[in-house]
Amino acid sequence: MSAGQKRWITLDWPAEKTAQLREDLKIHPALCGMLVQRGIDDYQKAKAFFRPVLSELHDPFLMKDMEKAVKRVVKATQQNEKILVYGDYDVDGTTSVAILYDFLSKIHDRERLEFYIPNRYREGYGLSQQGIEYAAENGFTLLITLDCGIKSAALISEAQTLGIETIVCDHHLPGNELPLATAILNAKQADCNYPYKELCGCGVGFKLIQALSATLGLEESAFLPYLELVATAIAADIVPITGENRIMAYHGIKQVNSSPSVGIKALLELSVPGKEINIGSLSFMVGPRINAAGRMDDAKKAVSLFIEKDPDQARILAAVLQVDNTSRREADTQITDEALQMMLSDPSLLSKKSTIVFDPGWHKGVIGIVASRLLEKYYRPTIVLTQSGDLLAGSARSIPGFNIHDALEHCSDLLLGFGGHYFAAGMTMRPDQLEAFKKRFEEIAAATLSEEQMIPEILIDAVVELQDLTPSFFNILQQMEPFGPNNMRPVFCVSGVRNTGCRVVKDEHLRFEVEQNGMRMTGIGFNMAARFLQMENTEKLDIVFTLEENNFRGLTSLQMKVIDFDMEGKKWTGIRRS
Repeated sequence: MSAGQKRWITLDWPAEKTAQLREDLKIHPALCGMLVQRGIDDYQKAKAFFRPVLSELHDPFLMKDMEKAVKRVVKATQQNEKILVYGDYDVDGTTSVAILYDFLSKIHDRERLEFYIPNRYREGYGLSQQGIEYAAENGFTLLITLDCGIKSAALISEAQTLGIETIVCDHHLPGNELPLATAILNAKQADCNYPYKELCGCGVGFKLIQALSATLGLEESAFLPYLELVATAIAADIVPITGENRIMAYHGIKQVNSSPSVGIKALLELSVPGKEINIGSLSFMVGPRINAAGRMDDAKKAVSLFIEKDPDQARILAAVLQVDNTSRREADTQITDEALQMMLSDPSLLSKKSTIVFDPGWHKGVIGIVASRLLEKYYRPTIVLTQSGDLLAGSARSIPGFNIHDALEHCSDLLLGFGGHYFAAGMTMRPDQLEAFKKRFEEIAAATLSEEQMIPEILIDAVVELQDLTPSFFNILQQMEPFGPNNMRPVFCVSGVRNTGCRVVKDEHLRFEVEQNGMRMTGIGFNMAARFLQMENTEKLDIVFTLEENNFRGLTSLQMKVIDFDMEGKKWTGIRRS
């Protein structure tokens, strides 16, 4: 595969449903086709999609064990028990802990309430032995886990023997053995009839707060303000932006833009000052600053920021997260550069179908990010390893067509532990198993992946003409936000447009103008300066892009944000039927 090579795949529209939806909505057929691709094929579904309403949130008591969970929490508040709110160190975990802790602090004695976030390096992911010991030593009788716990049967049984009851709030797939908890809130349980299965951990916590509010006769104002943190978790945890997640993300983003909490406001002032916030802002600007606390130091700082009520103190806490994020970026950049140099210095690594790199000095908190960067560069299953005590710890990322979790399962005899899902996983192993693991993993990748699968795909929602790209067309596109899994930002292609000029700007980017049937439009190709000669020497182009607004010197116009370009017809490789 040559550098930068891509496969362009056009998504097909079901013609009959698209025509019917166009009859109902009276909008451009390309927009109707994209909606049908997303399962929105009649007027009522379109209305629910474009105008998400809070009244469409599901009754939380439809979730299995919700009544048990609510009764147990109410009992704990009535009897003034000590409650420990426990969650993971990532965005989903810390936001989950923040919303439940803050809510409980309004109905329970704060002196009898604490939160606990495990240390990434000393305790690892999820419910920990140290966490159970802390709860027992400090007299807690109710433990509520958020974004973890569903696979912690042994630890929850141990807690029970120590007089600690547990409520599990999780969204990960259950294992074969469910914990013997007082209540398990997880829509992915086989016998749970909750209508929506794709909540993030913070979403499950929100449903518990919603149910508690209903039971205690509280107004909606008791739980709706937490939607800003739910939206942040949805953005960072990359769950589908459909159904209930779409409703919560939509209204959470509205709240962030109109009346954010002091904690979120302090973070926004540092990351995206003065700008309208969308799901991308939460995912790429706010999320990394929250994650940095757990990667570089202690994720409790993130929870403290979210529950803070004093604006000045919130700014201090946000500044600490900003420092952590700067340190994270520096470590990430340095290690990525070292890993890339390692690849370039050993030609044999470039000929493989997997990437495995190791350095004992790499920071454990950023190896997952580095794995993602290497995957972007070489587009193949990637594992980055570092030394962690006497063991090696690794983070893995993968591509479509290669289930990284299944691959690790086939290497399980060489590992001390592993976990994850299709596209991302983590593992530990003894140092003396590294070479055998590299060999086995590469054999699995070579047997699984074809050469074609190792060329990145660009999925094109619609082929359009420049004359289609009007302000009203763009206005409807904007109403399709928030974008994310199962509702990605639409990708378009224009074919055979005439190149009327291009130039390099800021030494990195391509600025150009194209024409088609008398219609002209400008575009920007970020980090595409190296392709200047290719564009300059091509008279007619096919361009793949997303549509965006360009604000320059007080003037607003539409422009193409280029994903890829090439000579006419060169990169088209097929149509994907719905």
